[in-house]
Amino acid sequence: MNRLPVFFAAPHRVMFLGGTVQALLAMAFWSLQTGGHYAGLWSPPAWPLLSRFPPSVLHGILIASGVFPFFIFGFILTAGPRWQGAGDLPRRDFVPAFLLLAGGWLLVWVSLLLPILLMPGLAAALAGWILVALTLTRLATRRAEQREHIACIAVAAWLGALGLGAFLVFAAGAGATWARAGIALGVWGFLLPVFVTVAHRMLPFFTSSALRGYVVHRPAWALRILLGASFGHGLLTTLELPQLLWLADLPAMFAAGRLSWLWWARSAIDNRMLAVLHVAFLWVAPAFALFALQSISWRAMPGLLGQAPLHALTLGFFSSMLIGMASRVTMGHSGRPVAVDAAMWLAFCMMQVAALLRVASELPALPGGYFAMWLSSVLWLGAFALWAWRFAPAFWRARLDGKPG
Repeated sequence: MNRLPVFFAAPHRVMFLGGTVQALLAMAFWSLQTGGHYAGLWSPPAWPLLSRFPPSVLHGILIASGVFPFFIFGFILTAGPRWQGAGDLPRRDFVPAFLLLAGGWLLVWVSLLLPILLMPGLAAALAGWILVALTLTRLATRRAEQREHIACIAVAAWLGALGLGAFLVFAAGAGATWARAGIALGVWGFLLPVFVTVAHRMLPFFTSSALRGYVVHRPAWALRILLGASFGHGLLTTLELPQLLWLADLPAMFAAGRLSWLWWARSAIDNRMLAVLHVAFLWVAPAFALFALQSISWRAMPGLLGQAPLHALTLGFFSSMLIGMASRVTMGHSGRPVAVDAAMWLAFCMMQVAALLRVASELPALPGGYFAMWLSSVLWLGAFALWAWRFAPAFWRARLDGKPG
């Protein structure tokens, strides 16, 4: 009981722990499914819920709406008030949201065996999400010198809520279009806008704090192109117009490439924390290049690259950046030195291999693609399990420096 007040002392503590549990469960589930359903290594469990829709659909919504959001909410509810010159949020602004999110997704997991619990679980998670979106909207409307970043994240939070709501409609019996819309809103309306917005704000700041003489570049045009391209890609995906996606993807590729060039510093590689963040962002431009190539070649070779572009984005960029940002927040807010140790570095390197394997598994000329897909999921799970072993205890332990939070 004496640990409960510490655990609930800051948004990142509760949300990061929720995200850690979700990530381990989601990837363990997917490793089990890919090993059995795709690679044929064993007979996959006959979950009653999966008789209603394919495992890939559940996997998509779990990742888009059930794993990354916990970490995003933990980060932004901790950092966002500081961006706006406000004090730390009181517990009433994040504890009820966390309890609804955690309880809702717990019901979703139980619904694998008892499908009747799927809709109540999604509804509870959606209610918690809306509470977070309301808090972010309140922060975004607060007077401050720079409000663009927090405003973008608040808008993205509402789009993510719409995505989860769309999947709730699908779970109620609507057509597969609702599931596709839910995943598209989750990835292109919420995850990518949030990740590029946070990178645009924080990556140059972190680099300038560690390197002398580093010039901060934060061009607004690049962020706006990436946000517009993300929303455009999501809309075209929902409308099932893959042959037109290059109209959004090519500008995004050039904008992301330009940011990588502006932000890169050779000396950053000597600082492993900076190297993690910069290498993670380096995935964005190649991911959009793959999306553009697939779109341009659609009429001649539909679906040439399969899900390779998407996983370059989700595993290469999202998962790698999550390791970097979540580690930095956890160390900084637990009174520990902000430095990459062997466990974190190994987890990050394993995630790079997992991303490369997952992208390669979709290439048409590669034999054994399903086995590579399964191996990628195992590496992802192993990387995150190592990260959790290293950092999760900090979520329920008091700060080493004796400060609150």
